[in-house]
Amino acid sequence: MIIEVKVPSPGESISEVQLASWLVSDGDFVEKDAEIAEIDSDKATLTINAAADGIIKILVEAGETIKVGAVVANIDASAAKPAKKDQPAKAPLKEKAATVAPPVPPMAEKKPVESKPGPVEEAALHISPLARKLMQEKNITTDDIITYFSNLRISKADVEEVAAGKGTAAPRLQIPASKETTRNTERKKMTTLRTKLAQRLVAVKNETAMLTTFNEVNMSRIMEVRKKYNDKFKEKYAVSLGFMSLFTKAVTIALQQFPQVNAMIDGDEMVYHDYADVGIAVSAPKGLVVPVVRNAESLSLAQLELAIKELAIKARDNKITLEDMTGGTFTITNGGVFGSMMSTPILNPPQSAILGMHNIIERPIAVNGQVVIAPMMYVALSYDHRVIDGRESVGFLVKVKELLENPERMLFDGLDPVQALLEV
Repeated sequence: MIIEVKVPSPGESISEVQLASWLVSDGDFVEKDAEIAEIDSDKATLTINAAADGIIKILVEAGETIKVGAVVANIDASAAKPAKKDQPAKAPLKEKAATVAPPVPPMAEKKPVESKPGPVEEAALHISPLARKLMQEKNITTDDIITYFSNLRISKADVEEVAAGKGTAAPRLQIPASKETTRNTERKKMTTLRTKLAQRLVAVKNETAMLTTFNEVNMSRIMEVRKKYNDKFKEKYAVSLGFMSLFTKAVTIALQQFPQVNAMIDGDEMVYHDYADVGIAVSAPKGLVVPVVRNAESLSLAQLELAIKELAIKARDNKITLEDMTGGTFTITNGGVFGSMMSTPILNPPQSAILGMHNIIERPIAVNGQVVIAPMMYVALSYDHRVIDGRESVGFLVKVKELLENPERMLFDGLDPVQALLEV
């Protein structure tokens, strides 16, 4: 019985995909539900699973663009699974030893004759007293000198110099030949995901009024908290306390105070959200993906860490689904993990803002009139000026800075603990 393997639909509005790679070879025996191929859509990388056990016949080569529902392979379900070939049994150690030829007596072995340059009369070399003293200090013999010069390439100029009667002059040293280089080029077809990503990035620059504002954060308090509580946190929740959860918590609190930053344009209307679906930009093997943490404003730090870790593992293993990346009202990207000190992150449409984290560098800053060394991070907020004005963008970034420099305020919706206690 022949079973057709068809391309599944990655989602609505997607009519064609690219067959990225085959995970099996033509003629292999595949088992039911085993992953046999990867396909790239303009949003994610998905896999095709075998519908039954059998021998597979591949009909479409990797790299081709195909329609959703097209047949890419056939599986012969009537074929039996081939038996594994038995490996030849190893010969017993005693029998193996008996077949080994007896060693050749040392006297019968013939050593290759090494060819050495004949002895050179020391008087034939004109060595200055200073050079001779240096040779003694460096433990260099006249044979070493002769060997060195014998390896030099004789050029036309040297021959002409000898012919002119100037053979007594010191030979000219030759510049070592440069390493061999190539100027080859290689062309590779862009994946569907990379093509779509390029189109979206260009569209953002052309269709939005993107602007970026910057600030810096003193990370001393955050680092103290992590150092003091990370072991207990990890023991209780089985996950480390990272920077991303703290930044996400600070962002969700700031979004409540500046709802304009959490809005977006839909036609001629503004759409506001009373929730925060925060996208976390992750570098996956096939390109940049932005999985979304739903209702991040309602999650604790431990829940945020677990959700972010789960999405990062799925992205690394190419298991991210369209549902994981659908929606999102705000995005955080961390270029600091790659060593970036400052950048202007690009918007993730249709969202109106994105926060960029960067590398932590110890720098001198002024604190209460004194110069101190502190771990500092530049943060950048790129935003759509059509939706967000300068007051909201700067105020939002300042609020994030305040929360990170005073993490205890996150317990009181961004207020000072004493102010929250007094309810003023």
